[in-house]
Amino acid sequence: MASFVIEGGHRLSGEIYPQGAKNEVLQIICATLLTAEEVTVNNIPDILDVNNLIQLVREMGVTVAKNGIDSYTFKAENVDLAYLESDEFLKKCSSLRGSVMLIGPMVARFGRALISKPGGDKIGRRRLDTHFVGIQNLGADFRYDEERGIYVITADRLQGNYMLLDEASVTGTANIVMAAVLAKGTTTIYNAACEPYLQQLCHMLNRMGAKISGIASNLLTIEGVEELHGTQHTVLPDMIEVGSFIGMAAMTKSEITIKNVSNENLGIIPESFRRLGIKLEQKGDDIYVPAQETYQIESFIDGSIMTIADAPWPGLTPDLLSVLLVVATQAKGSVLIHQKMFESRLFFVDKLIDMGAQIILCDPHRAVVIGHNHGFTLRGARLTSPDIRAGIALLIAAMSAEGTSTISNIEQIDRGYQNIEGRLNAIGARITRI
Repeated sequence: MASFVIEGGHRLSGEIYPQGAKNEVLQIICATLLTAEEVTVNNIPDILDVNNLIQLVREMGVTVAKNGIDSYTFKAENVDLAYLESDEFLKKCSSLRGSVMLIGPMVARFGRALISKPGGDKIGRRRLDTHFVGIQNLGADFRYDEERGIYVITADRLQGNYMLLDEASVTGTANIVMAAVLAKGTTTIYNAACEPYLQQLCHMLNRMGAKISGIASNLLTIEGVEELHGTQHTVLPDMIEVGSFIGMAAMTKSEITIKNVSNENLGIIPESFRRLGIKLEQKGDDIYVPAQETYQIESFIDGSIMTIADAPWPGLTPDLLSVLLVVATQAKGSVLIHQKMFESRLFFVDKLIDMGAQIILCDPHRAVVIGHNHGFTLRGARLTSPDIRAGIALLIAAMSAEGTSTISNIEQIDRGYQNIEGRLNAIGARITRI
């Protein structure tokens, strides 16, 4: 069990590059199972969740070659279907939430998939209904094996269908799309997720020979094809990491430049930080954050308290609410953070309160943050990372705090952030891994 020891109060300075997008890579790796030909993927981050999924598909029989520091080639020519029945495979699936996206490709190409209930962050209920109902709508049969605690999904040949999703789930939409590209006939998905990650997946599948239209909208039309072919794909920079770096700069009163952020794919993220009073400048494809001694939260036009809430794309991603909440603790003014999607994600605020933050946790979904306006510095503390996003939020808090903090269970942070201490130390942070 590793920990970070953080010496707070140091300003950052310089340039930092975001890693490849974790949430996109997990979809893309699963999609490589849809063809027997080679698929090369570039800008893959070296993080636990991604590395574990790469190892899992390798053990499934996919030939995986590392071409460079962040480039891999996948060739799913000889998938070991017998291994997919093994307890070893199912146990590994249970510890990796991204494994649920293996269902669509496996059922579409091989007519059978087994999956145990996947793991991931402990941030409340994360139901799989959208995945299952969507693939059932394509003609797959789902059966739950109570004795082994696994789902068995079978289909002779998937059949295209119209479906209206009850939630715009990103991974659910991705799973259905990957199943539908090899289904017979036309599939129409309404209320589909349309995040940049999903757009990237659809563009890659089209380069492989799929016929997907409506990309970037919530209405996707997919004409099934007989087979897909190889391609090359480059993963977008991680928008969550871009937002995390903006938050770090604001909390530590630092001047940094975040390089190659793919501005056109950040959506409402920059504006959400501006609502907290943080100055940002777009310089080409970079974001420049000037040093600010203070930043003031906006109010709505009618004078009511600012509310920042997550919403399906192009709304604000829920993965950044933890960072925005921490940043608000040192702003001038108050803000209501409304986490609609997950009911346990705000529970980490008790750690921030122990550090001196003024936060009222209204209920599992809402917290009111009363900013210190940098008039009171957070205190160093002993902390534990409960999930990836709360982990990075606590790291930001510790970097701005007075004194030394220790964060344990940093494997949660490692799941989503590549060599985070090395990259931050290079621009002035003082973080030691023990």
